[in-house]
Amino acid sequence: MAEIIVPELAESITEGTIAQWLKQPGDTVEKGEFIVELETDKVNVEVISEEAGVVSELLFAEGDTVQVGEVIAIVGAGSGAPAAKAETKEEPKEEKTPAVSGNKAEEVAKANEDASKEQDRTIASPAARKLAREKGINLSEISPVDPMGRVRVQDVSAHGSKPAAPKAEASKSAAPVKEDDGRTTREKMSRRRQTIASRLLEVRQSTAMLTTFNEIDMTNVMALRSRKKDKFFDDNDVRLGFMSFFTKAVVAALKKYPYVNSQIDGDYIVKNNFYDIGIAVSTEGGLVVPIVRDADRKNFAEIEGDIAGLAKKARDNKLALSDMAGGSFTITNGGVFGSLLSTPILNGTQVGILGMHTIQKRPIAVGNEVEIRPMMYVALSYDHRVIDGKDSVGFLKTVKELLESPEDLMLNS
Repeated sequence: MAEIIVPELAESITEGTIAQWLKQPGDTVEKGEFIVELETDKVNVEVISEEAGVVSELLFAEGDTVQVGEVIAIVGAGSGAPAAKAETKEEPKEEKTPAVSGNKAEEVAKANEDASKEQDRTIASPAARKLAREKGINLSEISPVDPMGRVRVQDVSAHGSKPAAPKAEASKSAAPVKEDDGRTTREKMSRRRQTIASRLLEVRQSTAMLTTFNEIDMTNVMALRSRKKDKFFDDNDVRLGFMSFFTKAVVAALKKYPYVNSQIDGDYIVKNNFYDIGIAVSTEGGLVVPIVRDADRKNFAEIEGDIAGLAKKARDNKLALSDMAGGSFTITNGGVFGSLLSTPILNGTQVGILGMHTIQKRPIAVGNEVEIRPMMYVALSYDHRVIDGKDSVGFLKTVKELLESPEDLMLNS
């Protein structure tokens, strides 16, 4: 008999809500197979069974709140097949790489070196690393079950050979409870929506938030993107969007105005010497902000790849807590919904957030002539306790100037 226990999620998370039972009493469960989906304040977490067997009892219903360390289900002995062995006695055979020459050899060597570095940065157990080497799997390509992002043997075993999920589509939060009397419908907020509401209210009450605005002539950046997008996709297998241009411009402006890249800690201002940029993503469960790490060290393709990957994980409810922890500045794009102008609210302890909006053609003065140009309003909300008007206006003006001369961004990337 094995107990299914709510795992340690994060230092700040002590409880969660049972969003969906993936197994019911009497169902067979394999070792390492998902048994329940938990909704926390930040992410959805799928909990695995550490033993094979048959689910004998569910101790909580969907929608119940459970604490970290609490037993939520019992798996008894049964016909569950044991997990596949993680070790093999055979030594892995060396794969021979076809001979290449010149620049191709250098590209292959660089790609292998980059993959090795990425794999080294992945948090994994020694057994998981060993099994990954034996199977020829890159650890960085594995989506771990552990909410802290640690790769375990079960994750490696399941990678690429997962059985078809019993669910019709990617996991989603359980539908909120609704009460309908014909005239009104009362719908209980999900845990994440409650957390979002609480934190937004806290930010408004605990900061001296102001917003400054500017507008950007998008003519040049749109023309550059139009010229480069096909070759960019062919070279990098990722599409060139506007977010990479804005991320690059924001990083350059943060370096020029470091107080915008800071936070308050008691009586101290902590200036961040790293540039982890949060990109707001709208999901069915609410707004989440995954982080593009070390954006100052990445080129356009790497930034676009990170954003695309994080957005997909967000929509599929596969974000780990490590994907959203930290962050020094946030970009949110209301323009994807058609917003012309808005006042974004600060994200957590950050002191600045940039709001992008829809691109709209408008008549503007160019020299002594009036021309129709594609224009975008941008907004910087900032904490006036840390950032003065000079820095806030200067920051936004720098972003504007860089995006109106996008070749400078690409040359400096």
